[in-house]
Amino acid sequence: MGIVLSDELSCQVRRGERVLGFLVVHSLCRGTSRGGMRLATDISEAEVRLLAEGMTLKFGLLGLPQGGAKAGIRADPDAPEAERYAALKEFGEAVAPLLRSRLYMPGPDMGTSNEMVRRMLLSVRVRVRQRELRGLRSGYFTALSVFSAARHAADTIGLGLAGAGVAIEGFGKVGSSLAQLFQGLGAKVVAVSTSRGALYHAGGLDAGRLARAYQSEGSSFVETFEAAERCARQSVFEVPADVLCPCARHNTITAASAAGIRARIIAPGSNHPFDLDTERKLMAKGIAAVPYWIANCGGTLGETMEFSGWRDTEIAEFIHRRLEPHVRGPIREAQKTGLTPTEIAKPRTLARFARVAQQAAQPGVKGRVMGLGLECYRRGLAPAGLMGILSKSYFERGVLLPFEQDAAT
Repeated sequence: MGIVLSDELSCQVRRGERVLGFLVVHSLCRGTSRGGMRLATDISEAEVRLLAEGMTLKFGLLGLPQGGAKAGIRADPDAPEAERYAALKEFGEAVAPLLRSRLYMPGPDMGTSNEMVRRMLLSVRVRVRQRELRGLRSGYFTALSVFSAARHAADTIGLGLAGAGVAIEGFGKVGSSLAQLFQGLGAKVVAVSTSRGALYHAGGLDAGRLARAYQSEGSSFVETFEAAERCARQSVFEVPADVLCPCARHNTITAASAAGIRARIIAPGSNHPFDLDTERKLMAKGIAAVPYWIANCGGTLGETMEFSGWRDTEIAEFIHRRLEPHVRGPIREAQKTGLTPTEIAKPRTLARFARVAQQAAQPGVKGRVMGLGLECYRRGLAPAGLMGILSKSYFERGVLLPFEQDAAT
């Protein structure tokens, strides 16, 4: 079975009168869905719906046979781990039947980790295979694809990134890795923000020093960091910068804030950072905005490739090479047609999801053999080196292909 649900499975999860959070299943593939478990004190059902759709779009873009879902839990993502895990466990207990049936297969997101999700699943008697939920670097892999998306967008519009200014909204796991990647290329990270405020320095901030400050102090590091001007959180959208990377929550770029954006490129690390009306306003200003599920697909893809035995250098090269047509194509078509990059890429992404899901529902002999081999690997019964070799063909032939190849199949 592979479908995008006409009416999402949307659950408000309660304990008595207290709302613990929300779970939304946007699509199913072979009767299951996947998506992270996010913590936020003000998480809403509407936000979780957008995040669940984003997972469908990412799996569709990548060509991976997974349905899209998301869970949002009302808890502080900056709280001590014991408190965050307690909230995660309470939510997991409430939705345990959906977890045990594997209708929803969770992963980490803001405020949670693979290790926390793994412990939670075991506590509610869900079997976790030996190699599942072991990755630690989803944020880094997301940063890789955002970085590549920005580079391809810059090439498309003729912008050199060496010496260019970069502003990063949401300096967390993704933003901290992203800043170091840009700095390594010779770009200047001129502004960063967290939930506690923003920092600005026209000459460029030291990405390594910022990352260390974040690791030791969390989001509050912007309140004590001395080598920069402290300013309001929203000012990160208005500073003089060539590239803007929103890496925080959904819809943080609004029609009002779009008016003050000076960047020529927006490469999102966050999901759904602006709605369609805002995207049209950005496009009218000549800003090249990469669709979010294209720019930030690296978290999903990189963890899958790492799980399959790929080395970091191989993952980075694959992501950069395969993203090029998905970034350049919609930007160029938008310039010609007047449609936004999202309006161009989203129907193609959903069509690919439907095709991949239909194929997964009827796997044939080869598909069944591959499924059996993958299950053995998850259980630790096959060596990682062998999986790395065998997976090369799978990824090269079927993952993150140009949309033009869909028409030929």
